Amino acid sequence: MWETCISVWRKTVSLLKPTIQTPFHIDFAWWEQNDRDWHVFLRSLLCPEHQQTFNDMEVDSLIDWIDPITAEVKPVDGIQHALMSHCAQQPDFVNAHTSVVEAAFRIFLVNGNQPMSPVDMSKSLNRPAETILRTLSGARIYRGLRPVSASRPEETVDVVPAAEA
Repeated sequence: MWETCISVWRKTVSLLKPTIQTPFHIDFAWWEQNDRDWHVFLRSLLCPEHQQTFNDMEVDSLIDWIDPITAEVKPVDGIQHALMSHCAQQPDFVNAHTSVVEAAFRIFLVNGNQPMSPVDMSKSLNRPAETILRTLSGARIYRGLRPVSASRPEETVDVVPAAEA
């Protein structure tokens, strides 16, 4: 039975090879599956002012956030909102010394976890799209950063079958 499961998993994983056009996002299910609490990690990214503010607040309080592009109201985590609206605007939130994984994670926090391709990320990070792709598409998943297709199979994304790569 285990051999069948492993075989199916290997085939699924090897069918798609992300390209620089493949959209990525933070897969929060990955955090749950790996027994990681993303709220604890998010708190560590807060500026000192907001670390103090959220020190005594409940971890998963939701607030309404208005998407500045679509004007759509979305419920977001209070900590994520503080990160998006204030902490991420600080000059040192992402800088030249921030690792690719950390910078990509922070970009997704800032944009409300809207899928972005390595090409899109490279514009914000000033790093080559190919470097971002190699970092995020390796065998190890960092901070839940995955191609959208890996966690949402019902969505169509731009990928190249592994046989063609």
